[in-house]
Amino acid sequence: MKRQLGDGSLVALGREIVTLEGRTLLKVGESLKEDFERTVMELYRCKGKIVTAGVGKSGLIAKKIASTMASLGSESFCLDVLDALHGDLGMISASDVVLLFSASGETEELVLLLPFIKRMDAKVLALTTKPGSSIAQGADFTLVLPVETEAPPLRLAPTCSTTAFLAVGDALALCLASLKGFRKEDFALRHPSGALGHKLHLRVKDLMHASEALPKVFESTPMAEAILEISSKGLGVTAVLDADNRLVGIITDGDLRRAIQSDKRIWERLAREIMTPNPKRILEDALALEALEKMEQHAITALCVTNEPGFLVGIVHVHDILKPNARQRA
Repeated sequence: MKRQLGDGSLVALGREIVTLEGRTLLKVGESLKEDFERTVMELYRCKGKIVTAGVGKSGLIAKKIASTMASLGSESFCLDVLDALHGDLGMISASDVVLLFSASGETEELVLLLPFIKRMDAKVLALTTKPGSSIAQGADFTLVLPVETEAPPLRLAPTCSTTAFLAVGDALALCLASLKGFRKEDFALRHPSGALGHKLHLRVKDLMHASEALPKVFESTPMAEAILEISSKGLGVTAVLDADNRLVGIITDGDLRRAIQSDKRIWERLAREIMTPNPKRILEDALALEALEKMEQHAITALCVTNEPGFLVGIVHVHDILKPNARQRA
């Protein structure tokens, strides 16, 4: 049926496709049981490389999953199936695990390649939707995904199946990384460039406002001066120190608004009377990403930064981390 612009049928079809793929993912998620755990363990026990392979759209998914696994600490690459049939099979060794993606389980090139991989004593794992297929039967272990149909209107193009492969492949990669104890610092080492890489590598001390740019007052500072400090430093906050220069509180724009609404004599108050005691803080050597997560967790926009002895050395604002060109401060 040919659809016309403006009659609402394209919107209806789009919703049907997205809904079907969503339902497929829910069903696939519910189906993951001991066989999924066993697949993760097989990957975990791999002493060599994790090699992914597929043909067509499934090949693109295989390439993505290999890339994700590599970025999460598992040596991995995607094998070009055609090249493998003409010599690149030598890239696989007996210590490797080969992860095949085939919705039908009858992909001709993979069926042809499978016995040669097994002759090399590499372990073969398969992701498919057909438990009785040639690839399912020929693999050492098979993870069968309950995908009943592809998306309309033709129900021919790989859609629901590749969506399921992508989600389960990501789940395998992330569960494997969790099992290996992969950390944010490890992730940062593998992402040296780009906006993400800069954020992962930068530490709080690289971004914080320090020295003359650091807004700070003492407990005994009159609020008139504290408000001037907040305004002049432009961060919407000021740290509050005791007589020994230790961090004891913070005053934010929000604290000021609440105080003004409830206390007409705020100008006569001291900083200790308005401040929020025991403010959230972070060590100067922490990753910027950790600071961002802490701010999101506590629904705040700034963190006080301290050194190991506990003295205030700066304040980091959420905008310092999120801006695209975040770089180390001069």
